[in-house]
Amino acid sequence: MQLQQTVRKNYSFEGKGLHTGKVARMTICPAPVDTGIRFRRIDLGEDAYVDALAENVSNTARSTTISSGQASVSTIEHVMSALTGMGVDNALIDIDNVEVPILDGSAKPYIDAIWADGFQQQDAPRRYVEVKEVIEVINEEKGSVVRIEPADEFSYEIKVDFNSRVLGVQTARWDDSVVYAEEIGVCRTFVFFHELEFLFNNGLVRGGDVDNAIVIVEHPVTKEQVDKMSKLFDVPALTVMENGYLSNLQLRFPNECSRHKLLDLIGDLRLVGGFLKAKVTAEKAGHGINTKAAAKVRLSK
Repeated sequence: MQLQQTVRKNYSFEGKGLHTGKVARMTICPAPVDTGIRFRRIDLGEDAYVDALAENVSNTARSTTISSGQASVSTIEHVMSALTGMGVDNALIDIDNVEVPILDGSAKPYIDAIWADGFQQQDAPRRYVEVKEVIEVINEEKGSVVRIEPADEFSYEIKVDFNSRVLGVQTARWDDSVVYAEEIGVCRTFVFFHELEFLFNNGLVRGGDVDNAIVIVEHPVTKEQVDKMSKLFDVPALTVMENGYLSNLQLRFPNECSRHKLLDLIGDLRLVGGFLKAKVTAEKAGHGINTKAAAKVRLSK
């Protein structure tokens, strides 16, 4: 029988949010049995809690936001994925601003801080979330699908296709044979260069730079365009590499982008309220369809 577990001590992280650019300090704390993952906006008061559950999702524009009353926390998917991939059942996450720090754009900073200490086992069986029948969410306009099927063991598989000459078609998988901390959690978020100005003008990626995101240059660009993005994001002069990535980027895996989409999927589906024991297959998935699938699982319980 797998027992529940929590972190051994408090772990603090500080940095800017990817979309708001606002600096936040966040602390992952041990929590009692059956707490699940719970956020607390300590800048709003000691009782400003938001439970990480699908029914609390309030926005999925380029990240996942959860809200309860006046309290909201955005871009929760990376820390949710990290705790799930490392096997943490219960944690209280204190944060003093609206957005989780983006750090290096992956779950690696959480893994590096927490993994080596191990975890505190608790005196209660782990809560697994199972499905009795196939649950499927489809977005025909985007060609997206998330399918969740009954299974004795968990598995997640994703296919990524942006019709991109740089990325091509990529796949990634997580199951019991894959070490999340080494093969998925270290993979960084990404964005296409041609989207940057639009996203910035719509109040997103205000905290983005080449240290926390992979930037893919899909179309030929001029030096003037690159210089404009350098000024917009207040980062040193940027360069376009021959392989289609911005600046001196070294990919952690050839399919790092699909692995990151898998990281996001794992984090979003943790909003079912526990560890999902099912076969998950997804194609062209994003936060909107992921969280709708999680909500559908919640309603089926």
